[in-house]
Amino acid sequence: MALPSQSEEQIQDREFLRDVLEGLGRRQKALPCKYLYDETGSRLFERICELDDYYLTRAEADIFSKYLTDMARRIGPAALIVEPGAGNCKKVQQLLRQLDSPTGYYPIDISPEILMAAQGRMAAQLPGLTIRAVVGDFSDPEAWTGLMDFPACKKVVFFPGSTIGNFSPQHAEDLLAFFKSMLQPGDGLLIGTDLVKDAVVLERAYADSEHVTAAFNKNILVRINNELNADFDLALFAHRAFYHPLRQRVEMHLVSLKTHSVHIAGTRVYFEEGETIHTENSHKYSVAGFNCLLGKTGFTPVCHWSDIQRRYAVHYAQVN
Repeated sequence: MALPSQSEEQIQDREFLRDVLEGLGRRQKALPCKYLYDETGSRLFERICELDDYYLTRAEADIFSKYLTDMARRIGPAALIVEPGAGNCKKVQQLLRQLDSPTGYYPIDISPEILMAAQGRMAAQLPGLTIRAVVGDFSDPEAWTGLMDFPACKKVVFFPGSTIGNFSPQHAEDLLAFFKSMLQPGDGLLIGTDLVKDAVVLERAYADSEHVTAAFNKNILVRINNELNADFDLALFAHRAFYHPLRQRVEMHLVSLKTHSVHIAGTRVYFEEGETIHTENSHKYSVAGFNCLLGKTGFTPVCHWSDIQRRYAVHYAQVN
């Protein structure tokens, strides 16, 4: 197998390269889940959300359809909605329509193509609403500096879709504390969490019968090939998802089907047969457990709403 012609020094996205080589150099190989969500990955995730097996989207949509008026009342008038990881911004539109004279909308996302398209669509559908879209990593304080351009008003972080579940318990605590540090007393947080439930239901949601989640998971290898001049053979990896009951999380992995090696910007990485790359976690919460996490990070739980089957919950909390 010939070495790629592009050297490590020629790679433009040095952070991506660093994270990939560091992650694949661990005993348990891993890749940061944020790299799953490039333009292709984001579009594949949109398809996942439409699948019959993926109950989360329907459960959350059911909650919003039933309780949106109450959510808007809790948020109150003249609020600025901040959405980290906004994606196509579709979920927030019904909330913005329901709010009383919102001050504006501040979406943050790492994918410029999807975010800019969403900004144009929302400007047409919600004329008069001030929209300030920011391309960047929502865990980076720089992505939040534009909030200073808005007048003093109540800010509410909108974080739906159970995205908080992608973070380890400690990182979830750090992220909520970070959100709190960007807010003022009285500001709010409207956030979705997937609830603990039967393992069969959970595993079906992350290993769907149409194999869209498998394509989503393998897309990170496509991205590494394209952006870091690697030579991953996708046929040598299989998607695997399983529920870990003690850690209360679904884990996604890519399993090497044979012993082989891969080159990434001139660096060789070895894989044994059966060895996995851990790509994403989806932690599940009880309502009481998540309320405890909110309290530890400077938020006061106000209320939560759940679907009739208690599969999913949307929480509203305020900064202490």
